[in-house]
Amino acid sequence: MITDVEAATPALCRLQLGSELRQLRLNAGITGARVVKKLIWSPSKLTRLETGENSTVEPADAVALCSIYEADAETTARLRGYAAVTKTKRDWWLSPEYRPVIPPGLKAFLDLEATAVGLQNYQAEFVPGLLQTEAYVRAINQWGPQKPSDEDAGRIAAIRTKRQEVLSRPDSPLKFTAIINEAVLRRPVGEPPVMRDQLTHIVDVVESLPNVRVQVVPFRVGVHSGMDGSFVVIQFPDKLGLKPMVYLEGLVDAWVKRSDSDVERYAEAISDLQALAPGPKESLSMIKEAIKEH
Repeated sequence: MITDVEAATPALCRLQLGSELRQLRLNAGITGARVVKKLIWSPSKLTRLETGENSTVEPADAVALCSIYEADAETTARLRGYAAVTKTKRDWWLSPEYRPVIPPGLKAFLDLEATAVGLQNYQAEFVPGLLQTEAYVRAINQWGPQKPSDEDAGRIAAIRTKRQEVLSRPDSPLKFTAIINEAVLRRPVGEPPVMRDQLTHIVDVVESLPNVRVQVVPFRVGVHSGMDGSFVVIQFPDKLGLKPMVYLEGLVDAWVKRSDSDVERYAEAISDLQALAPGPKESLSMIKEAIKEH
């Protein structure tokens, strides 16, 4: 539960509101179909509200749902307050400066990342976003047929840099575990100076921030549990009552997985990869060797 609603971010309020409303509905034994029929809503509207995917939530909608679920006055007032924050504040990634280059899938992830207490990220091909340099981001976006304009490329790089502030939040820095395939170190992205600076940046971050841990899965280990592709396991503060989620990103789309069985499989994959990969000290040595090769 959020103790200071007025100081909370819209992303946090959206997630908390959705989680509590869904729990109220389940506790009341009411199906989603019954709710949308009563309020003359589309099924997707209720789903998006319960998963925290709407950019804003009308306070009147929160109150209407509380009425159907027979929530008490205190709960209704609190959830209305969450909704009001989404109407009166704006997360930085929803500003006019950044919104044009943020697809819905990334927007959903940014909501989760900004609220998370921990991220566990396996990356098969790229340096994890929270560790990328601006030059590396720009080099990535020069590849492929869908190259952004110079203006949009600058926005994308700025978003990546802005996201990294979660690693050094003064009150509660994000605990970030990155497990990367050795291919990430070896494959050139951009000119050699770009890769040297990128890998040096990873070393600098790990050595300066105790909340950041990096491990490298070397080629020599052979088959491993990350070979189906990259993923992120997202963990939230206990006080919010939100279960861990998994974020997946493909060539044209992105997904957030919430089912307990799916999340458990990815969490097990992270544990397997951590056990399989050399520890942080040896992994940093691998990164430093790769710097010399570039």
